[in-house]
Amino acid sequence: MGVVTTMDPDTARQSKGGHALIGANLGSRGKHYVCGSLAAFTNIIVTFPIQKVLFRQQLHGVRATEAVRQLQREGLRHLYRGLLPPLLQKSTTVAIMFGLYEDFSRLLLRHAHRSGAPELVIRSAAAVLAGTAEAALTPFERVQTLLQDHRHNGRFNNTAHTFRTLLRDYGVRECYRGLVPILLRNGPSNVLFFGLRGPIKQRLPDARTRMGHMANDFVCGGLLGAALGIMFYPLNVVKSRAQAQVGGEFVPCHQVLMTVWRERGGSIVLLFRGATLNYHRSLLSWGIINATYELLLKVF
Repeated sequence: MGVVTTMDPDTARQSKGGHALIGANLGSRGKHYVCGSLAAFTNIIVTFPIQKVLFRQQLHGVRATEAVRQLQREGLRHLYRGLLPPLLQKSTTVAIMFGLYEDFSRLLLRHAHRSGAPELVIRSAAAVLAGTAEAALTPFERVQTLLQDHRHNGRFNNTAHTFRTLLRDYGVRECYRGLVPILLRNGPSNVLFFGLRGPIKQRLPDARTRMGHMANDFVCGGLLGAALGIMFYPLNVVKSRAQAQVGGEFVPCHQVLMTVWRERGGSIVLLFRGATLNYHRSLLSWGIINATYELLLKVF
C-alpha cells in the first residue's frame, strides 16, 4: 500500500496556492524524505525519556518503577544523555523508510508490467528494500545503547567520543554489532506497516476536517506501531543485549536470545518485560510520526 494521502478538498484548495513554491522546491520525491525526517524529529524529542525507561527494562529485566528510580538517581543531567544518536538515526531512518519506499515502489512498479507480478508483491519488496537500507545506520543505535547503559557512564562521554573510541579501539565492525536482529526486524515490520496502513485507515470513521484527518492518522499509525512493537519485541531485547557489549566475539542472534531466556528463568513474561511500556511508547511514537508525516505532506 502506498502512502495514504488524506487531504480534503477545502484544505487542498487552500494549500495549493500557499505552498506551491515549497512543493516545487522539494519536488514530489524529496518531500517524502523531508516529511519523514521532521516527523521522526518531533517524535524523538517528545518520547525520549519513555524510550530510556524501556531500554533499562530490556537490558536489565527490571520493572518500570525500578528503571524510573535509576534515572532519578542519575539526575536530570543524564535524562537526555544519548539523545543525539537516536535523533540523528531516527530522523534519517524514517526519512529513508518513507522516501525509499516511495522511490522503490515507483521504480519497481514501472517494470511490473513486464514481470506480471502483483502490486502487493511489488510494494512488499519495496518495503523490504527500504528496511534493509535503514540498517546501514545501525551505528547510531549502537552508540545510543552504550550511552543509555549506566554501566558505561564513566567510559563514554558523548556521541562523538563513543564513536571515536569504538573506531579507534575496535574498528568499524564493532559499530555494527546487533545488525542481524535489526535486519530481521526492519524488513518484515516495513511490509506490515505499509501494507496495513491504508486498509486500517479506510475502516476508521470518515474525517471531514483537518483535525479529523490528523486523529485518524494518529490512530492508524499508533495501532500499527504498537502491534508491531509487541510482535518484534524479542528482537529488540536481543539487539539491546548484543549492543551493550563492547569488544569480544560477535555472538549469533539465536545464542543471545537463549542466554536472555535462561537468565530470565525461561519465562515468557520476563522475556517480554518492558513490552507494556513499549506498547504505549510505540502507540504514541508512531501515532505522532504518522500524523505529523501526513500533515507535512499536505503542507509541502
